[in-house]
Amino acid sequence: MFVTSSGRPYARFRRALATGNMDLIRAAAAELPQVNLGDALSVCMAISQAEPGRFERAAVRWLARFCVERPAATVAEVRAAAAAFEAMPRAPEHALETLQTLCR
Repeated sequence: MFVTSSGRPYARFRRALATGNMDLIRAAAAELPQVNLGDALSVCMAISQAEPGRFERAAVRWLARFCVERPAATVAEVRAAAAAFEAMPRAPEHALETLQTLCR
């Protein structure tokens, strides 16, 4: 993989997330061989701020990915994740904490 002087692809991805610019985030994510579940959650959070109209769809995709990547996930965990996404506008810190816990 080609790496420019601006750093490794994952470092560029993390910097792009910090900007909140969805064009940069998408471009940086495309350079990665894989985006893990936690990073996908970070992308969802960026979408919630930058493109609120696309947030619900991103949250549903994340939930689907959670179910696939965590085959031992319980219905209660999936319900908790969905509830956290629903609560995001009212209590973003608590919702994010719940989702990050589920990523571990």
